[in-house]
Amino acid sequence: MSAAPRTRARRRRDTEQRLGSDADIWLASASPDGTPYLVPLSFDWDGAALLVSTPAGSPTGRNLAATRTARLGLGPTRDVTMIEGTVEVLEIDALPPERVERFVARTGFDPRASAASCGWFRITPRRVQAWREENELRGRELLRDGAWLE
Repeated sequence: MSAAPRTRARRRRDTEQRLGSDADIWLASASPDGTPYLVPLSFDWDGAALLVSTPAGSPTGRNLAATRTARLGLGPTRDVTMIEGTVEVLEIDALPPERVERFVARTGFDPRASAASCGWFRITPRRVQAWREENELRGRELLRDGAWLE
């Protein structure tokens, strides 16, 4: 028997806590012709957007730059957060040093030191869903069109 479904407010708190504490996420992108690509990446959340870094010439980097969209999966399958977002592409030297150091401290990865030519990708959530079990499918949408639902 599964636990009672969480309220939307509780799901939002849980989601924001996970965004603030987890360091890895599954990122799905697609090429302009629709070829899907899925990779695990480290991320940092600043309260408004997720920051990831990957080689600009990788399938993920090319897809994000071309389509400017991503879908992300956070957490295990029985406590999942799905995020759809718009992507801003930034050069590796575009961020203030303190923002880069925050990313490095959280993830343990410094893309500036990578042999591959990495870029930054800032993903702003447009839609967020969160659920644990079937009984939480109703009401799973927490953020729509970039605004948290009440």
